[in-house]
Amino acid sequence: MSHYSTSLRRLKVGAQPFDRSQQTFSNLHTESLLGEPLTKSKKASRTLDCIGLFCPEPVFRTRMELDELEIGQTLEVWADDPAAEKDIESLTRRLGHEILEKRKEDDKIYFLIKKG
Repeated sequence: MSHYSTSLRRLKVGAQPFDRSQQTFSNLHTESLLGEPLTKSKKASRTLDCIGLFCPEPVFRTRMELDELEIGQTLEVWADDPAAEKDIESLTRRLGHEILEKRKEDDKIYFLIKKG
């Protein structure tokens, strides 16, 4: 079974569809879709969990969350989509924001983005 189909199955079983009328981007999850606790960075103003989501959702949700921040605030983003790394880097550069930190932990990627 491919990584894509395994992830899709995981999404269908463990994830609720995103309903914009019921949720705001700032209160999406305190635990990942895999049931792992998210550790909120002491540096981040907000945390966005995109674990289990695939293109274009991580970059779309990152953009929406960045739009809600004030200049100088920071956003912590967790994702496991392989395309999210380049997509979020491109988005950040294009919008004039700054990536303060980027690291990989197992199959996850972490960003700390400062709104410019």
